[in-house]
Amino acid sequence: MAVPKRKVSRARRDTRSANKGLTAQPLNLCFEGICQGTPKLPHLVCTVCGFYKGRKILTTTAERDLKREQARKAREARRPAQQEPAVDQTQGQ
Repeated sequence: MAVPKRKVSRARRDTRSANKGLTAQPLNLCFEGICQGTPKLPHLVCTVCGFYKGRKILTTTAERDLKREQARKAREARRPAQQEPAVDQTQGQ
């Protein structure tokens, strides 16, 4: 195995590491669903509206909340109204 002949100085080591910097990720704008211009990463589903390449892929949290609310209202409408027993005014006196 190769062994270095001399110690690599801090300056040489740090200059080599200086070129490993991170690059900024490119951003695209989503114009598909309700978000209208929200920045998103390319080749990924928009997290705001759930669209990718013009098709609806994900269900967003707002849509799930709306669906749960509609289901709850439908359940309440199907359930017969529970009537409270009439309070007899003569018993209290």
